[in-house]
Amino acid sequence: MNAGEICKPNVVTVREFDELSAAARLMRERHVGYLIVVEPQPLDAKLKPVGVLTDRDIVGGVLARDADIRALRVGDVMTREPVVVDEDKSIAFALKEMRRIGVRRLPVVGSAGCLVGVLSLDDVIEVLAKELLGVSASIGSELRMEAELRP
Repeated sequence: MNAGEICKPNVVTVREFDELSAAARLMRERHVGYLIVVEPQPLDAKLKPVGVLTDRDIVGGVLARDADIRALRVGDVMTREPVVVDEDKSIAFALKEMRRIGVRRLPVVGSAGCLVGVLSLDDVIEVLAKELLGVSASIGSELRMEAELRP
């Protein structure tokens, strides 16, 4: 299984020059704490990730410093040049990258570097939970079969 198979394709995005207060409102409205900052590609209108913005970025970079959020743009606070994972990379590789840089989410990109989705630890846990449920069901099935064959 790879990152492209389990990532969420419906990503909430913003542009670098959007108002930071609008991005914060978008986070609240969409119930997310992570926005991918994108730049549309002129020839095909696909989106290339150029940064990420988290609720922690806003708290640490604006509120904790007593800055005026209304005077700032997304680009003033975002993390530039985000680490991304190619859609064909394994989940193990994606997890290794998350550990290396200390994040819970990564933008997932296609071969041209354009946004495909976002992969979160929650997505990985959900897949692992389903796999474990399958293992548990196999064990239960084995026990039932043995009981039926050897009463």
